Amino acid sequence: MNRATAYEHIVLDEAGVPTIEGTTMKVVELVLEMLAYGWSAEELQFQHPYLTLGQIHSALAYYWDHREEFEREIERRLERVEQIRRDVGPSELVERLRKRGLLA
Repeated sequence: MNRATAYEHIVLDEAGVPTIEGTTMKVVELVLEMLAYGWSAEELQFQHPYLTLGQIHSALAYYWDHREEFEREIERRLERVEQIRRDVGPSELVERLRKRGLLA
């Protein structure tokens, strides 16, 4: 069951993750796109036409008011990706390209 927050359109899911109400979009996913690509609220809406500008602005307001928590979560995600890369190692395609001198 979702719990309401003080932010219109933003709820906490069963795991306590801030999500845009009525969607499966996690606030952190929208924030990562904003940070990675430098997208404005309008560009985020263009990329996600099922979201309203109100939902996007509310998600971004939630992010700015909880920035430290989000930065820790983003760092945790990056560390997890690096761990998976180390565990899995390079793909066969990458190895073949390296042997041919097409990748450094």
